[in-house]
Amino acid sequence: MNTRSPRQPATVLALTVAVLAVSSSGPLIAFAAAPALAVAFWRNAIATAVLTPVAAVARRAEIRGILFGPYRRAGLFCLLAGVTLAAHFATWMPSVQLGSVATATALVATQPVWQGLIAAAQGRRPSVHGWIGIGLAVAGAAWATGADIAVSGQAVLADVLALFGAIFAAVYTALGERARTTLSTTTYTWICYGTCAVILLPVCLIAGADLGGYDNGTWLAILAVVVGAQLLGHSMFNYALQRTSATTVSVLILLEVPGAALLAWLWLGQQPRPEALPGLALLLAGVAVVILMARPRAFLRSGRRRG
Repeated sequence: MNTRSPRQPATVLALTVAVLAVSSSGPLIAFAAAPALAVAFWRNAIATAVLTPVAAVARRAEIRGILFGPYRRAGLFCLLAGVTLAAHFATWMPSVQLGSVATATALVATQPVWQGLIAAAQGRRPSVHGWIGIGLAVAGAAWATGADIAVSGQAVLADVLALFGAIFAAVYTALGERARTTLSTTTYTWICYGTCAVILLPVCLIAGADLGGYDNGTWLAILAVVVGAQLLGHSMFNYALQRTSATTVSVLILLEVPGAALLAWLWLGQQPRPEALPGLALLLAGVAVVILMARPRAFLRSGRRRG
């Protein structure tokens, strides 16, 4: 027990920074006058460039272990996580620009529901409370999406993309948990972000998404996403996966929803649609039940992972 206590404050701090950082992601993406796919590419490409010298100098032994030694399996999980992260960005980020920040952020927050279903497929079936939470979350998502049907087909498309983004995020987090059992945060994020950028580049070219020619405000927004949501947000969540379950990380991401909605309201003037609010509240309540009632011992569980 004593070996765990020094680790917990660092983990709590990392998770707090991560939540605050990712809350800015949706409003910044909506603000940027650039295609969502291009923003996704640049956030991963720039983050990879920043991490490359650190990984090359400080993590050479791990990288050699991935290429030639005992870490090949972990390296494979890093690559797969990068693929699913690219799929997450390619679905969720367009949803933010097509619809409202509040709805897109809330729908992508259903990640813990899909995380629970992944756990069920692995033989760790949710409890009765877990299934109740899943039902509430699904009902809330249906309510919010139904409210958007009256708005436009584009709003419904945004909702569907956000839900797919949540599914891919759940797979990404589960794969990351496997990779982080043996690899450091730096090595994992470097490989994962690099893989994501390599995949998104041809996607942008095929889709005809402009990769340049933006105004200064858009470049600043992209850099803010890189520093905030990418390097501080995702990286701090990846750090926390070393000592905390993927399920715990997923539920804490829920705090992004009110933060992003508030920023979008104050900064972009996106007031949440009143008819969608009950559905979004039901969705968040269901996701909270999935985690807090179904897996109450998941929080800051034993630090069996490598430091």
